Amino acid sequence: MKKQLISKVIVLGLGLVAAACLTDGCQRQASTKPRVALIMKSLANEFFLTMENGARAHQKAHPGEYELLVNGIKDELDVSRQIDLVEQMIAQRVDAIVIAPADSKALIAVCKKAQDAGIVVVNIDNQFDAGVLADKKAKIPFVGPDNRKGAKAVGDYLAKHLKPGDPVAIVEGAPNAFNAVQRKLGFEDAMKAAGMRIISSQSGYWETDKANQAVAAMITEHPDLKAILCANDSMALGAVAALRAAGKSDQVLVVGYDNISAVQQLLKEGKILATADQHADQLAVFGIEYALAMLTQESTPADQETPVDLITAPAPGAKVSTATN
Repeated sequence: MKKQLISKVIVLGLGLVAAACLTDGCQRQASTKPRVALIMKSLANEFFLTMENGARAHQKAHPGEYELLVNGIKDELDVSRQIDLVEQMIAQRVDAIVIAPADSKALIAVCKKAQDAGIVVVNIDNQFDAGVLADKKAKIPFVGPDNRKGAKAVGDYLAKHLKPGDPVAIVEGAPNAFNAVQRKLGFEDAMKAAGMRIISSQSGYWETDKANQAVAAMITEHPDLKAILCANDSMALGAVAALRAAGKSDQVLVVGYDNISAVQQLLKEGKILATADQHADQLAVFGIEYALAMLTQESTPADQETPVDLITAPAPGAKVSTATN
């Protein structure tokens, strides 16, 4: 009887362990494929939809290498929601997080929390603030383009179509985003080097409607305006619409940044003079591949710069692209 009782206890104990494994860690350990979470900004922005599609295509081509979880926020400025998404991925115990942060500072604390939980974190698209990283004692590699260099290339090309002293305006991205700051600086570098006068610089917060309103006010206040430099193509679309409504489509030049498909026809028509292509379809892939490499290495890789190209209004029958990286 005693032996039978001991046997029943052992069997019961093994059953409980098996049940626990099915509901928690053992089940996760049974899977050999790492789970990578891609967390982006607003999926209402074509740039991030292209990024998502590129990531999904990469995972589909490499199904045995990793599992992909994709999340994005509805509003480009919904920082708290993006923090919640990172918290959810920590709770789900993913192996890696690849993030395009809506805020260069506010997302660092939760990403450090993810690292402390043993999750690999890779920063793409919008670089984390170096000062806050240092304060948090966090080392998060950045995989992405040099936004200042890309914006300067766009501005340099615009300058060839202007005369020194011409008045120009800048439509900035969200001021809490590092890439927005860098693009503004790149535009300023080019305009100052060419001797242009920057008479206005306002934020369109990455959005078409807000840029439209800002540009409508600019051209009313500055009727002699010669060009508008927009920190992304969504805002360039808003600028073009404002100029069309004011009857100034052929009087003011517009440049953008991102090379989304929505600007392709406008490039052909000359309504947008130039933009920058940072290869949205590959940007997340670069980050995912970096994260997978980090999962097999002990040391944290250094930052990695990715390509950004100048795209100009094409000559008949051809698209002109000039590499900047």
